[in-house]
Amino acid sequence: MSKEKKSCPYVAVGGQALMEGIMMRGPKGTAMACRLPDGTIDTEMKDFKSIRKKYKFFNIPFIRGVVSFIESMILGYKLLMESAEKTTIDDMESESDSKLDKWLSDHFGPKMMAAIGTVASVLGIGLAFVLFIWLPSFLFDKVVYGHIVHTTTFRPLFEGLLRIIIFVTYMFITSKMKEIHRVYMYHGAEHKTIFCFEHGHELTPENIMKEKRFHPRCGTSFIFVTIILSILISSVVAIIWPVLTKTRIVWILIKLLLLPVIMGIGFEFIQLAGKYPNKFTMLLSAPGLLMQRITTAEPDEAICEVAIAAMNAALTGEVPPKEENPEVSEANEAEGDSENGEAVPVPAENEDDN
Repeated sequence: MSKEKKSCPYVAVGGQALMEGIMMRGPKGTAMACRLPDGTIDTEMKDFKSIRKKYKFFNIPFIRGVVSFIESMILGYKLLMESAEKTTIDDMESESDSKLDKWLSDHFGPKMMAAIGTVASVLGIGLAFVLFIWLPSFLFDKVVYGHIVHTTTFRPLFEGLLRIIIFVTYMFITSKMKEIHRVYMYHGAEHKTIFCFEHGHELTPENIMKEKRFHPRCGTSFIFVTIILSILISSVVAIIWPVLTKTRIVWILIKLLLLPVIMGIGFEFIQLAGKYPNKFTMLLSAPGLLMQRITTAEPDEAICEVAIAAMNAALTGEVPPKEENPEVSEANEAEGDSENGEAVPVPAENEDDN
């Protein structure tokens, strides 16, 4: 008989993949760990306190789902931009600055990144609205209604299926990009590390690599659950009040009003699916888990080390001392030995070219 696993009490942990890094949220706070360009791991705790803990109203079931989604979007985007800035800083400094770069840096400084982030957020929200809300309604009116079907009762089903096709296609195309594929590798490491912790195993790269990378509490599953719920709830509305589906603008407003309700229900389901895995929850989670074959990738041990650093900090609230770059350390030791009278040869970079 195989040796029994260590029992691990249920502790709510979650995370997000970043640029060359991972964010983890645990009982001791939010931690971010990034692999810097010099090869070291930078780990830090982030000062984030959910409004759900401050005001009980925002922690009421179904309401907390909307609040959690908004907070996750804001925090996740902020840390994603921060990780991108950290992990590419060397490359940015190594390039020769143009006059425009210097002028922007002198006149705007840190505000420029905030402005770029704000513009990117607005454009991202606008693109999501066009692709997932406006476009399906537009195509139904121009292609389906009056040509294929002569009733608007099927509008929610058509729009929901089209949203799924757009989402899957978009994620598949982006997964082929080198930078995004790296993020998906960190996404896989995040899931594997959470599974390793939940199964009561020691957090080591070897143990993490053995775990599955498909987790039912993932944001990808949440998106699929909300799309499926939107089809079901919108279909009920269309059957009861068919007049609401006649005009595109009215129907878009109805969908926007239903969105918080759908998100609230979806959040509660995702929490139950992660806490109480059974045949029913696994069946409903299956589309999202299948989609994770695209949005996650198998990590290597170096990426797992970053995930471990973030998880340990989120669980303990303690940040390990900053690692020292091995190359810099060796150079410092060589310099120290030379000062003590011992001549230690240090090879020059690109020595063969000299």
